[in-house]
Amino acid sequence: MTTSRAPGEIVQRAFPGTSPEEVATLVANSQLRSYPAETILCHEKALEETFYLILEGEVEVTRVINDREARLITKFGPGEYFGEMALVQSAPRAATVKALTPLVVLEMDKDAFDRVLRSSSSVSWAMVREIGRRLSENDQMTIDDLRMRTSELALAYRKLAEQEMARREFLANIARQLRTPLIAAGGYLQLIQKAGIPPKNLNIALETISRQVGQIAALVNDILFLQEMDLILGKFEPLDMLEIAHNVADKCTQRARKKSVRVRLEADPGLLPVLGDAKHLERALTVLVDNAVKFSPNGGRVEVRLRKEGEQVVVSVSDQGIGIQSETLQRIFDRFYHRNRSSGQVFGASAWGWRSPNRSSSSIKAGWKYTASRVRAALSRCG
Repeated sequence: MTTSRAPGEIVQRAFPGTSPEEVATLVANSQLRSYPAETILCHEKALEETFYLILEGEVEVTRVINDREARLITKFGPGEYFGEMALVQSAPRAATVKALTPLVVLEMDKDAFDRVLRSSSSVSWAMVREIGRRLSENDQMTIDDLRMRTSELALAYRKLAEQEMARREFLANIARQLRTPLIAAGGYLQLIQKAGIPPKNLNIALETISRQVGQIAALVNDILFLQEMDLILGKFEPLDMLEIAHNVADKCTQRARKKSVRVRLEADPGLLPVLGDAKHLERALTVLVDNAVKFSPNGGRVEVRLRKEGEQVVVSVSDQGIGIQSETLQRIFDRFYHRNRSSGQVFGASAWGWRSPNRSSSSIKAGWKYTASRVRAALSRCG
């Protein structure tokens, strides 16, 4: 590649006031190079000793912010230069520079760069002014980054405070749910010990105690399961999603019958296997269907659908219940978030909310979407 413009003209544009002799010195100490588009000429944090003056083409300058975001700083074209600050300061590159188009440049290594600065006062003064301007821009960018970090820290603190409040409410709710069956079972046991129950009613009392103890055991198992999800990685293997859905539907049907709620399962033929942990995935779907039954009106219907969508199996759970308020949607997957009351109606059962399915998604390749009356999980096929 050759440049259609004389390097001297572009040098004078980059460094106004330079004499022909100074221009000739700069060109003589440089090498003409060309690069294809997408070439990275400067690498952020790298120790590199090359100065570039653009003759043709365009580059972009980016910097990594907060160790994760690559932010576009500026773009340079013909007559602009870069790489001088690292040479003057003998420091690593402050940014990454990449060619956006085919590029023609004049290059100087550090020794040639130093010779030019010593021999040309015009180039030196122009360089000093440009470095001062860029340092000022860098200072402003640092201030902006500090403001962004302060805002992020404030947001994180507020989120932690909300989670702490939700944790306290969650534990208080669990304590209430444990206290009720404990009091009931304890009361019956005291009556039995004091022979306060007629023999003909003894079986009824024992059945009540058994039911209350079973409820306590279920609550404790739920707590242990939540803890297990944080500590134990799932076992990944190919799974039949339809089989899991049948197990969940059968499990939830007994409770649904008590409310005259119908649980309906529909599935496309030839569903692909998905890769995941069977225990966690079944638990996640159980929580979704159980919540759908719980919040459904008497005589309502819960629909579980499995269908193919490209190389995914899409599982959706919908009901005819009260729905989810818009301000609640963004919180239903939050740790400890729990909702057990709506529109003045109190709902029973432990209602672990949505944390379980969200945490279980770490054991499958899944993405969750939710609306006021429907939850959808897209599960990637195995392989």
